[in-house]
Amino acid sequence: MESVAIFAILRMLFLAILAFALAMAWTPVLTFFLYKYNLGKNIRDTGETPVYSTLHAAKSGTPTMGGVLIWLTTLSVTLFFWFLGYLAPNIFGTLNFLSRSETWLPLFALVAAALVGLVDDLMNVWGVGAKTGGLRVRHRMILYAVIAAVGAWWFYFKLDWDTIHVPLFGDIIIGWWYIPLFLLVIISTAHSLNLIDGLDGLAGGVSLIIMGAYSVIAFVLHRFDLAALTAVIIGSLLAFLWFNIYPARFFMGDTGAMALGVTLGILAMLTNTALLLPIFGFLLVVESLSVILQVSAKRILGRKIFLSAPLHHHLEASGWPEPKVVMRFWVISGVMVMLGLAIFLIDRLIT
Repeated sequence: MESVAIFAILRMLFLAILAFALAMAWTPVLTFFLYKYNLGKNIRDTGETPVYSTLHAAKSGTPTMGGVLIWLTTLSVTLFFWFLGYLAPNIFGTLNFLSRSETWLPLFALVAAALVGLVDDLMNVWGVGAKTGGLRVRHRMILYAVIAAVGAWWFYFKLDWDTIHVPLFGDIIIGWWYIPLFLLVIISTAHSLNLIDGLDGLAGGVSLIIMGAYSVIAFVLHRFDLAALTAVIIGSLLAFLWFNIYPARFFMGDTGAMALGVTLGILAMLTNTALLLPIFGFLLVVESLSVILQVSAKRILGRKIFLSAPLHHHLEASGWPEPKVVMRFWVISGVMVMLGLAIFLIDRLIT
């Protein structure tokens, strides 16, 4: 068993490094394409977000859709080793991590959400759709729900999952309530990650840290193929961050934020750690709450609580330099992930 675990770790490290190298290698091609065709983010001042528009006016025109680097690299590496394993199973079979029980669904979710996000990004660039271009929030929610419904159907009807694990207590059978829970987890995670994608390196760094937690969890649960997939995503994210940290060469865009948000939700359900996700994604919860409070205050009280929402824009408007906000959010994410992993490991010992 020890040799199996060691090989799994080596495979994870190899795949992460390979994904990083591949993503770094083709980034110049992606960057050239984004700049050549002026696929830049439009930051329009519609009067509804004056603080945000003022703070980020200089970023208007910076290429978006950089998240393509993450999901396309992940898809390419996955299919490459699947194909090699198909051609020469005796030689490359152990490197193939595409499996029906562990990685089909998260990979499908990653790509499906990415394609939806890609359409949203293109609508923003071309000024099609809502006031600032792109899909309206309600339309985005509907698309999240469709993707989540496919996952809920797969888990409940195909895999017969109807339990939720409560850390430190054990499993609880919830029956058909598993379906709305699944929808809630996927939709809320996807929307929250989209909200946090507002500063250079913020969404990428937070996603990287949370993905690291699920890499550990998958390994501990002996879901080695799933751990390998998370390692590939981590390698791709590291390459993305190389170009996305302040000042960003390009933005993640909805094609990256939607893909990562939906995938993190799927990972939480696949590892039965949905109740730990709010700890791992503590900042996602805080950012969403800040928006809810801001909107509620404006409608009920007729005034704002924050200078701008989500919270990272409030801090930026308060005078915090953008890199300071981002790095402190990274630190908070790291601490919360350590707390979540500690609870997960203690739970493994006592339940």
